[in-house]
Amino acid sequence: MLSSLPTFLRGFISASVLGINTLILCIPLLAFSLSRFLIPIKPWHKLCTRICIAIAECWISINSGWMKLTRTMQWQVEGLENLQKDEWYLVTCNHQSWADIFIVQHLLNRRIPMLKFFLKQELIWVPVIGLCWWALDFPFMKRYSRAYLEKYPEKRGEDLKATQKACEKFRDVPVSVFNFMEGTRFTDNKHRQQKSPFQHLLKPRAGGAGFVLGAMGQQLRTLINITIVYQDGTPSFWGFLCGRGDKISVKIEKQTISDAYLGRDYSNDEIFREQCQKWVNELWTQKDQLILSIKEDHSREEAA
Repeated sequence: MLSSLPTFLRGFISASVLGINTLILCIPLLAFSLSRFLIPIKPWHKLCTRICIAIAECWISINSGWMKLTRTMQWQVEGLENLQKDEWYLVTCNHQSWADIFIVQHLLNRRIPMLKFFLKQELIWVPVIGLCWWALDFPFMKRYSRAYLEKYPEKRGEDLKATQKACEKFRDVPVSVFNFMEGTRFTDNKHRQQKSPFQHLLKPRAGGAGFVLGAMGQQLRTLINITIVYQDGTPSFWGFLCGRGDKISVKIEKQTISDAYLGRDYSNDEIFREQCQKWVNELWTQKDQLILSIKEDHSREEAA
């Protein structure tokens, strides 16, 4: 255990292992991904895809290693049972820090299909990581704003078509589609600017989930709803690398997605948009109450 080392040294070790891990494993990842284009044989494509996923899972396992070495892992986790690697999942989580991604990956690695994030098209140009996301078939999306669509109405439905095309490769192989419904990390300033009705959350955006549910048809039948509470304050990413903010509570809830939300057009179906937004707001109301309950239980334990 390295948890007794000075925080700066722990951060340096964590960052170094993370960087080396990424640089080394990206080489075979990109090699196998590119070979799918060089060898036009479907069984080879499937084999390369499985190998690429195995490499990514190895990357996550190594990250779990430095996380365990540099902190005492005072995590309280509920709900990891009854997860399957052969099911399709829509996964969401409240978003407070870049640490959220590493925590979720650590807890769900090899318990469910590998998480696939829907990413902005511009992110493919991020050095090294952008290519890795491309190699792992993360879907890159070009989304149009409401103002743009009002100016160019002929573009309506193009974002749904792009989402459907990106999701085609997910229909035959189980996948976990990950979506931060808040769209951005929680800060007190953003919370005030939004005038969020929730005490501990930003307003959720239903569009991402709506597009995915519309594109994936009948495959996505289950939601994994994750709630993360940092008991000693939300750590920065550097703070997380240093092992700070290690008292964490995580609640994982598995819920069936209603048939009413599957295979519909979020762009053009106003009734579906309203239904989807209502569903997401209900999820967030329950999540906000859960966060408050976890914080109150922690305060009582601290006072006892």
